[in-house]
Amino acid sequence: MNKQGARMPSLDGLRAISILMVCYGHLCGTRHFPVSIAEYGRWCGDVAHLGVLVFFVISGFLITSLLTGEREATGAISLKRFYLRRILRIFPAFYAFVLVMAIATAAGVVQLSGRDFAYALTYTVNFEPGRSLQIGHLWSLSVEEQFYLLWPLTLLALRERRALLVAVAAICIGPLARFAIREWIFHVDPRFPSGMLTSFPAMFDYLAAGCALALLRPWLLTRTWYLRLTASRWLVLAVPLVLLINRMGSHTMAILLGSPLMNLCLAVLIESGTRHAGSLAGRILNWKPAVFLGALSYSLYLWQVPFLDHRSDAWMHAFPQNLMLVLLAALSSWFLVERPFNRLRRRLRHGSELPAIVRERHGCRTATSPLR
Repeated sequence: MNKQGARMPSLDGLRAISILMVCYGHLCGTRHFPVSIAEYGRWCGDVAHLGVLVFFVISGFLITSLLTGEREATGAISLKRFYLRRILRIFPAFYAFVLVMAIATAAGVVQLSGRDFAYALTYTVNFEPGRSLQIGHLWSLSVEEQFYLLWPLTLLALRERRALLVAVAAICIGPLARFAIREWIFHVDPRFPSGMLTSFPAMFDYLAAGCALALLRPWLLTRTWYLRLTASRWLVLAVPLVLLINRMGSHTMAILLGSPLMNLCLAVLIESGTRHAGSLAGRILNWKPAVFLGALSYSLYLWQVPFLDHRSDAWMHAFPQNLMLVLLAALSSWFLVERPFNRLRRRLRHGSELPAIVRERHGCRTATSPLR
């Protein structure tokens, strides 16, 4: 446990791995990059999408741990403070990105419509059919924002035990929703919006997996078998299993059976990585460059797609300058926008930190997990 800062370095390391997967997936096929679109996904499937799914599980785990920890410490969950922290964490960098995209559209550099901006500004890109490349990646941030809106209300209304039932139900319903949508698109009505595959009902099982882990964790940590499992070196075999399931893509078995198994693997890997800082995996996740890359992951997420365009032959979209431009834009966003508002957010919660014993029990310190 990191006693000095307000973040969990292990989770930042996991975010670093996730954003590297996302960026790699979008780099493939760009001019001069050694991996083409035809070669991408041959061995591990769509790793960019997998990176987003890892972010979802992390978010569900962290947000639920913080909310339940707050209730245990104070007897209540403050929705006002939760939503204010989320606004300060997500909105500034996001709306700065949207503003730049609006300026670029006005200058004729990119082609975005008023409809694109309407979906982006309302965090409903995941429901938009035929979304544009430059803002299409915001579908995952939209899913996260919808989760932030609904899940705290669920925890507040149902409390932990019933909320766990909701999370388990979501884990079961999500694969069924994806399967039904895919079948409808490919076998019933091809005109059915393919964007529904990224709708909240089709994606919330990954977030729910993290939620379930957080809700079950106090009990799980009293089970010897769980402690042995999450400390076992054999747990590394979960990584190729996740990649194999991801490689199967939209195959029926991968959707209905592989998705729940992947959720379980990701949850256990997150538990192991964040609790065993002294292991090889823990040392990698806590490596300072990995921690910084994880902290930068939200800005990297926002800015990578406009520069990693495999359909363009423009200089700015060719490797390696496209990657350098992504890093430059992300660093600018971090230092000019994110970091100042993060300081404000820390001042906001200065007087309401959870007792250290509660943070220890739940394995986290403070909220800091937008989709990134």
